Amino acid sequence: MPKMKTHRGAAKRFKVTGSGKVVKNRAYKSHILEKKSAKRKRNLRHSAVVSDAESKRIKRLLPYS
Repeated sequence: MPKMKTHRGAAKRFKVTGSGKVVKNRAYKSHILEKKSAKRKRNLRHSAVVSDAESKRIKRLLPYS
């Protein structure tokens, strides 16, 4: 059986923590920032934990993490 390939797009977007949770960075932080409040932009800096249903799909794309 050959090695499985990691989905490179998913590898750049998601990280698996030591406890097995999947973490992602938040969207809507790249442009059109003038109309967004400082509080909203500050909260977008923090990463978020992906839901259990979604993390199952993402872990399949990241076989060695």
